[in-house]
This record gives sequence, C-alpha cells and structure tokens, in this order.
Amino acid sequence: MNRHLAAAALLAALSSPAYAGPPDPADPLASVMWDVLRPELFGTAPVQFDERVTVTAPDNAENAAAVPVMADATALGAVEEMVLFADLNPFPVILRFQPLAAKPVIATRFKVQQATPLRAAARTPDGVWHIGGKLLDAAGGGCTAPPATYAAADWADHVGEVQGRAWAPAGEGAGEGAGEDKATRVRFLVRHPMDTGLVAGIPAYFIEALTLRDADGRALARLQTAEPLSENPVFTLEVRPGAGARSLTLDGRDNQGGEVKAAIPLPWVQGALP
Repeated sequence: MNRHLAAAALLAALSSPAYAGPPDPADPLASVMWDVLRPELFGTAPVQFDERVTVTAPDNAENAAAVPVMADATALGAVEEMVLFADLNPFPVILRFQPLAAKPVIATRFKVQQATPLRAAARTPDGVWHIGGKLLDAAGGGCTAPPATYAAADWADHVGEVQGRAWAPAGEGAGEGAGEDKATRVRFLVRHPMDTGLVAGIPAYFIEALTLRDADGRALARLQTAEPLSENPVFTLEVRPGAGARSLTLDGRDNQGGEVKAAIPLPWVQGALP
C-alpha cells in the first residue's frame, strides 16, 4: 500500500464508529481492517464466520488487474444478498449480489492493490451474515494501473457492448426448455474500462448496476458493482428463467449515465447446445 492509501486507511480506522453490538467471534483471517469494515458493511446485524460460504481464488494473484474469484453460498440454502470484498483494497467492496431467482453463487474478476483477505458474505432470511474467505497474496498495483482500453482510438464506441452465452441445465437437450427448478448457467462480458479514479487525471468511470431478467421482465439477479471489478468485467451466474423463456435480457448503467442493454439467447431455443 502506498503512503497515501495507508494514510486513508488509518484515517478511516480512527474516524469510523466502533461496532457496539454483541461481540463477534475472532476474525479467522486476523485483518487489521475488520473492525472498520464490520459496521460499514453489516451495521448491527449478527455476523458469523462460516465455512459453508466459500471463496475460490488463486493463492497468489499473477495479474493484479484481473484476479478470478468465485463466491459460493449454496450450502446455506436461501440467501437474500451477497457481498464480495477485499479488506485492504482502497475500495474494499467489489460487488453486491441479490440472487432473486438465481443460485447464491457468482464468479467474476477484480483488481487487487496488495495482499489482502478476500471475503464473501451471505445474508440469510433470518438477517444473519455468514462470512467465508481466504488470504490472497499479490504484488499489487491493480487498482492504480490505467486501463488498457484507452489505448484503442475507438474505445468509446464499444463501451457497454455485451458478449453473453447461456448453457442448458444439466441433462437437458436442445428444445426441451427449462423448468423453474432448473438452473441455467449464464456468462457475460461487458466492455467497459472500469476505471477506479486513482490514476492521476483519469476520473472514476465504472459500471454501478446490472440486472439480468427473463423474457417477462422478471428480475433474476441484481448486481451493484464497484470500482475494483476488472476492466471489461466478466460474470458467471446460475439463474432460473421462467418456463418457456426464449432469452434473457441484461440492463444496467455506469456512474456517468451510460446504459448497458443486451439480449442473451437461451440454448434450447437456438436448436442446438453451444
């Protein structure tokens, strides 16, 4: 962490209100930022560290600008919201995820500034936040590196473009459709520089909201996205579109008012599995 970020972290630690609720169990990752992040992210809600919430990522980030990560809370059963965060990043929160008609599992890529605890928290209907995580080693610098996107003269013409693909639920062939209880894996990439604003002279410019819907307009999953997501972020979800759905739609916006809108065909409509 450079001295400016270190000073900001210290100031946050000194100025943030202390958590005044019942004592939490000891942080298994022994993070120096846990006492700061706990009230900011979870308020006075009960928190428990739980091995049923898993975070899968490399032990060492080879590319600090695009670290792959998967957060999985399916072992908890019903989950209303998930938060993915890296304690020691200048912007700790990577994304928030509401799995409305989706499994509580999400994969993406993010930027890391230095070695840090990497965590996922999942809120169950009883209001308890269940937290899992791991330590991520990294040389760092991912949050303060300028996006490569800007090297292309026509980069602005492609911001918001989407490349997406869906897979039929396991065991189903083309044309068979999908029932409400079957999960369809969907992966999509959104072209965007996702600039953190930490590079001198370049303002923050990032996607801040995405919603995946079925053909009836029913929201299947909502994402509140933030600066640490990688340039041209990729997301993988498992959603349950309504019976008879022919496609999914993705809509969203960035922090400068730019729109994201795309359709993702479903494989059983295409007549052949991808």
